[in-house]
Amino acid sequence: QVRLVESGGGSVQAGGSLRLSCAASGRTYSSYDMAWFRQAPGKEREFVAAIRWTGDRIYYADSVKGRFTISRDNAKATVYLQMDILKPEDTAIYYCATEGNILVSRLPGDFGSWGRGTQVTVSS
Repeated sequence: QVRLVESGGGSVQAGGSLRLSCAASGRTYSSYDMAWFRQAPGKEREFVAAIRWTGDRIYYADSVKGRFTISRDNAKATVYLQMDILKPEDTAIYYCATEGNILVSRLPGDFGSWGRGTQVTVSS
């Protein structure tokens, strides 16, 4: 199993930026697709962004397209989520996930390993 640890969350005003990191350890990280999800209070966990293990396929939720950028550094076994032009509705706990095939599914239930999450709070 891959162990994932998120960092980089915090509080920011609307329009600001944050960069989340997810450090992986355990099995061969570089062969795994990686994804970010988020969960706001009282809401279901939702897909945010994903990147193929090869780096050549990237997906975004419509709500974050043009504002968020996912990337990965296989040498550092880390995936990043650059979040710009943040909005109050981006407030949530952000989770990193792997052990899924993003070409087939981007549903939370289809990912086998998760981090514990990092809180992002955007104030208006």
